[in-house]
Amino acid sequence: MTDINSSISSKNEENPKNLVQTQEQEEENYLPEFTPEELQRLNKIYWKLDLRIIPALWLLYFLTSFGSSAYGNTLTMNSESHHSLSQTLKLTTHDTSTASALYYVGYIIFDVPMNMIMTRLAPQAWLSRIVFTVGLVYACYASLSNSGGIIAVRFISGIAGAGTWPGLSYYVSLWYPPHRITRRIGYYFTAAQLSAAAAGLVAAGFQKMDMIHGLEGWRWLFLVYGVITIFVSLLLLVWLPDNDLSRYEATSKFGIINRLKKLNVFPLTPEEHELHQREMSHYNKKINWGLKDVWNIFKDINVWPLIMMYFGVVGTGFGLAVFGTTLIKAVLGVSSINVSLLYAPIWLFDLGAILLITPFSDIFKKFKPLIFSLATLIIIIGLVVCNYAQGKWSRYGGLLISGFGLGPTVPTCMSMTSEIFGSKYGDIGIAVSSALVSGLGNLGSVMATYALYSGWPEDKARTFEYSNMMLVVILGVSIISAGISTILTRRNKQI
Repeated sequence: MTDINSSISSKNEENPKNLVQTQEQEEENYLPEFTPEELQRLNKIYWKLDLRIIPALWLLYFLTSFGSSAYGNTLTMNSESHHSLSQTLKLTTHDTSTASALYYVGYIIFDVPMNMIMTRLAPQAWLSRIVFTVGLVYACYASLSNSGGIIAVRFISGIAGAGTWPGLSYYVSLWYPPHRITRRIGYYFTAAQLSAAAAGLVAAGFQKMDMIHGLEGWRWLFLVYGVITIFVSLLLLVWLPDNDLSRYEATSKFGIINRLKKLNVFPLTPEEHELHQREMSHYNKKINWGLKDVWNIFKDINVWPLIMMYFGVVGTGFGLAVFGTTLIKAVLGVSSINVSLLYAPIWLFDLGAILLITPFSDIFKKFKPLIFSLATLIIIIGLVVCNYAQGKWSRYGGLLISGFGLGPTVPTCMSMTSEIFGSKYGDIGIAVSSALVSGLGNLGSVMATYALYSGWPEDKARTFEYSNMMLVVILGVSIISAGISTILTRRNKQI
């Protein structure tokens, strides 16, 4: 990778136009350098990287996402026997909303700092650290005894998981060029959907363990999940490769680090690495950044439409993740086990949309904002159906439609972020902008879990119709923001 800090920073100060380098210009620069045979070899190299990297990232994101979905299920687990988490800890609706909101507050505050630290360290080690702390904190849920404890530990959970999503985006950008990123993000983003679906099924299973050895089912769930997550975090240290080959060659004074390096084999041969670097050198610009560079990204107008795009879709997604079981119970009035089972299909529909639609974002990369907007429109249709359809099962079908629409929105938004800011600011641009979009965009999660679905009488009496319509309005803002982002991008091309 090339250190471009000294060579282009002075040029950028003289002429800000140098900061703007479009995706189309970059592709025109690199494509003529490769013969058809080399392009074929590149495809094989990326397939080889896929086999090594994507399963590890998928498992990482599955485990770090599982906790939030499981938490939503534990609120209603074994409610018939009064052994749900909310009943055991005597939580009010306000306590539940506060705990959920504080999770995102911790996540938002620490998202940018965590990702900035990641650019200074071995990224795979930092990601493994995140998984370890997430597992440790969730294992502690098993010892909770009051409402103050759940509020505090939810805030700590947010801190523990801060930097996960933008960190994954940053790590992928070190290995893949922008025109190959969206589908890779989509591949491991499916872990969030399957973890949400699995959380419902796992919760149904752990309800059968209620009061074994005197522990409620939800305590068993968090304890087992925490231990498994800690174990996987150690496995990831030797599974995820380091993109910096020099760190493999360096010798540490700590013997355990040297042993880990021997186990963590670099995924490419020297010839493959050289060809891969020839392509990535056009995108993966390593910059010795300072606070001024970070401030330039903060005040870049291009980041704010992306934040608002993320705000609406993530607010809706996490609202369904945390309160999906509450919505299903309110609409259908079924038992807690059936609620957990009916929760899973929402995220299976989400998964299907990711696999079907995200590849088109890479193929038709100029139309990413349009793809995002159409998917967001599907979410809106689903929420309207959930509110106003005749028959309770038709209303449940609206939740499935919304789940399908949610699928491609986040991967598309994050790939747009990497493209826009990677070309302008290098690796720190991807790290900070991804964290800003993820962090500030997650204020939508705070809004959905604290201001909406919080149980005010009129809303609850109408099975949360008002909350659903508020999300419709916010999703409309996301669509408008996608249009603004398109206008700004076109304006940048003309500068």
